[in-house]
Amino acid sequence: MQESLSIQQARKLVLLSQRLPPRNQAGHASAATLSAIEHLGYIQIDTISVVQRAHHHTLWNRNPRYKASQLEQLLADKQVFEYWSHAAAYLPFRDYRFSLPRKRAFATGKQSHWYERDEQMLKWVLKRIATEGPLMAKDFEHTGKKIGEWKTKPAKRALEYLFMQGDLMVPCRVNFHKVYDLTERVLPEGTDTTMPEPEEYARFLITRYLYANGLGQSAEIAYLLKDTKPLVSATLEDMVSTGELLLVCVAGTLYHVLPASLELLSKPLARSKLKILSPFDNLVIQRQRMKALFGFDYLIECYVPKSKRQYGYFSLPILWDGRLVARMDCKNERNESLLHIHHLALEPTVLRTDALFLALRKELESFLQFNHCNKLRLHKTSPAKVQPELQTLINDLTR
Repeated sequence: MQESLSIQQARKLVLLSQRLPPRNQAGHASAATLSAIEHLGYIQIDTISVVQRAHHHTLWNRNPRYKASQLEQLLADKQVFEYWSHAAAYLPFRDYRFSLPRKRAFATGKQSHWYERDEQMLKWVLKRIATEGPLMAKDFEHTGKKIGEWKTKPAKRALEYLFMQGDLMVPCRVNFHKVYDLTERVLPEGTDTTMPEPEEYARFLITRYLYANGLGQSAEIAYLLKDTKPLVSATLEDMVSTGELLLVCVAGTLYHVLPASLELLSKPLARSKLKILSPFDNLVIQRQRMKALFGFDYLIECYVPKSKRQYGYFSLPILWDGRLVARMDCKNERNESLLHIHHLALEPTVLRTDALFLALRKELESFLQFNHCNKLRLHKTSPAKVQPELQTLINDLTR
């Protein structure tokens, strides 16, 4: 069975599936944080901290009551764990067994690490942690006599290898540096550690992705998951043939969707609410998808030479009225509690700015608090002619 969705319906389905903008939430704030992680399937971790780090930012956009201490407590309570999705991420412990195929691929050499394998170093590092307890990379530094060719870097590589192949886990971080311990000492009692069969694994990837993203294609579902696309594609065909999935056509392109997800289209979307997103937010992480569905051609320019940047070092996508309408290059000057907006660039599709800027002003007030800032400075807008209008609106936020 095949249905057609307009581009507006497709965007609505994606946003409601992503829980953006968030709805009013009852219950404890920490429960809402866990619910967000379980619903999305992962929260990407990133080291860049020009504003609040990506994992905090993404969770705050799903849970306005979010505090960093909630994530720390969920880790301590073994409700979430650190591993990889398409990149470094926090994942719900209920999905732990579905991290095992990747770990086995690293352990067996089917998937290569970005570091060379040093068996002697792996055994030495693992033995130290087994004997001494949780250790950090700095605990393997040699300040005295050098032991053979082993210095800090090889030990750190071994730690990452052991982590990726499942011998070690990261129960916590200290000042954002990983603490490593034996997996058997980190796993909650009763954790299911049975290896999923290939079809079961593919079904998990498919249903988890579609549940969190509304609609998708095989390449999106298998994004940066090595050697999974053929299996995902075959399983998608099977699930369509049994009616577990539907095919929908959006602007001439076919997507897969869970039948129950289409019921979301009858629910309202909070179009007047504006959200300032992280570049690593689950919604925008697949750039080609955003270009196809939202007409938003996005690039994180921190990896681009300064002379070639168009929008700025770390521009944040802005969601409003069911669309991605702008990008805002920001930096938190923490020693002055000052948030700089170096460049706010509107999309060409934005014709009127009055309602948009009112919504932006309201969200900036919350964004300042989230970043522990009490001052705001606007430097540049594109087009330049809208800067006075926005500056007037945010003047009372700059005191």
